[in-house]
Amino acid sequence: MKARFAVLASALFFATPFVVAQQPAQPQMKVDSTNRTLTISATDSVSVEPDQAVLHIGFATQPTDPKSAYAEGARASNAIIAAVKQAGVSDTAIRSESQYLDRDYTNPKQFKYVLRQQWTVKVSPEKAAEVLDAAVNAGANSSGQIDWTVKDEKALEAEALDKAAARAKANADVLAKGMGVKLGALIYVSNQMSAPSFPRPMPMMAMKMSADAAPPPLAIEPHQVSREAGVYAVYAIE
Repeated sequence: MKARFAVLASALFFATPFVVAQQPAQPQMKVDSTNRTLTISATDSVSVEPDQAVLHIGFATQPTDPKSAYAEGARASNAIIAAVKQAGVSDTAIRSESQYLDRDYTNPKQFKYVLRQQWTVKVSPEKAAEVLDAAVNAGANSSGQIDWTVKDEKALEAEALDKAAARAKANADVLAKGMGVKLGALIYVSNQMSAPSFPRPMPMMAMKMSADAAPPPLAIEPHQVSREAGVYAVYAIE
C-alpha cells in the first residue's frame, strides 16, 4: 500500500458554495486579509489481490485464398471455444472482441487473405494459466494478454477515496494546530480517482504443438489491483 500527500496553506478569499466534484478543479481565489482559509491536498491508495482475470485469446490463419482462410478460421474458432469450455469456462464468461477476414499485406505482390478472431474470457486468477494453455493448444496462436481486476471495482474505489478523505482531514487538523489557528467549516472539496497503468505486453504468437511435446501451462502470477484517490479541500480558519 502506498500513500503520499502534499499540504498547502494560505490566506485565501473564497466565495464559491460547497460542492463535490469528480475532477479536482481549484476554485478561483485571491488573497484577502478578511477571508482566511486553509487548503489541503492529499492522496492515498488501496491495493488488493485480484479476484478475476480477463484473458485475451485469439488466432490468425495462414495467408491463403479467402474461401480457404474462412474455412480454416471456422475450424480453429470452434476448436478453441470448445477447448475453453472443456476447461470449465461458462458460456457467459466468453465474449467476442473482433473477427474479420482481411487481405494479408505482408506480401503486396500476392492477393492472399487472413481470418483473425479475438475473444475475452473471464476466469478466476487460479484458472488463468490452465484456460490459456487449453486455448493455445487448440490453435489460439495470438493470445497471452491478461487483465487482472476485481468484480467490485466501485467498492475498491470507495475505500481509496475514504482513505484519502481521512488523510486530508487529519492533515488539515495537524496543519491548523501547527499554525496556531482553529480549523473551521469545510468550504470546498473535490476528488479524483485513478488506476495505476501497467505495460501491456504484445500478444504472444504461439504455435500449436503435438500432444507428446506439449509443455505444462505457463507459470503465471497475478499482480495486485490498485486504485488511488486524491482529495483537494478548503477549510475556513478561525
